[in-house]
Amino acid sequence: MKPRLIIISDLWGLENSGWINLYFEILIARFEIQLYDSCKLANISFVDKIENQLHDEFINGGIDLAVENLLNLEKGNISVLAFSIGGTIAWKAGLKGLKIVNFTAISSTRLRFESTNPDCKIQLYFGENDEDKPVGMWAKNLSVDYEIVENEGHEMYKIHDFALKVCSGLISNLHE
Repeated sequence: MKPRLIIISDLWGLENSGWINLYFEILIARFEIQLYDSCKLANISFVDKIENQLHDEFINGGIDLAVENLLNLEKGNISVLAFSIGGTIAWKAGLKGLKIVNFTAISSTRLRFESTNPDCKIQLYFGENDEDKPVGMWAKNLSVDYEIVENEGHEMYKIHDFALKVCSGLISNLHE
């Protein structure tokens, strides 16, 4: 039986995230995958909204609702691959009891506001050019493993070669 992996989208949801197939197509051979749309978890409609409006809806209750919905949907041990706001949702769910074994998040810059971390193996990636990435002291204080990816910005997760690297890391975790 394959281990379970949940993949949580960025704030644009699954409908606007064709790039997520890069990850899915590689990982489906090794994992039983459940895709989650961060907007649907948070009960947010992105129709006719700009990024700042979506972001505000997540910050003003959407993240908390998404966490509760995710906790109701997932009961067993899982690995997590999450992008941007999806990483914040999964992290907070992990703090409330989501049974995360391996946590991988890309460009989840809101984690910089967190002062505790879920009890699991953690791998974080941030773009060097992402203005909102956490500073080194944050990661040191939480004892989390992270990588700053040179010359990349917030949406580096949409790049094919980067997706291959992340998938390789997830598959390697299966053998540890």
